[in-house]
Amino acid sequence: MSELQSFLPLLDAAFILTSGVCVIIGRTCIARGKVTYHKRSMLTATVFAALFLITYVARWAFFGTKIFAGQGALRAIYLTILSSHVFLAAAIVPLVVITLSRALRGNFVKHKRIARWTFPLWLYVAITGWLVYWMLYHL
Repeated sequence: MSELQSFLPLLDAAFILTSGVCVIIGRTCIARGKVTYHKRSMLTATVFAALFLITYVARWAFFGTKIFAGQGALRAIYLTILSSHVFLAAAIVPLVVITLSRALRGNFVKHKRIARWTFPLWLYVAITGWLVYWMLYHL
């Protein structure tokens, strides 16, 4: 395995985890009325999520996928986490785009309405993305 091939999964995990942390920070900021910090945190979260997506797709295109080596109940747990992660990761992309565009256009009533769904789903995708990485490469 090349150095790049072994480094990219760690980079992906770092990007998605950083995105999730920024989402939590952003949610905390808006709850405290710190709108500017909320906006900065959420834009940063979006950048890191986009970086994750770019490096993940590039890694997949060049190196393919890694098969989980676990068996039995552990494999079932992994596949459950992976399937929910993949399904929600696909769903979160348009939700983030809509949520972000509503905020940037100043439509905060509609932004808040959809952000209530986007926040927990984004957080779930970030956490399960890290779990998938950990299970594939460290378990």
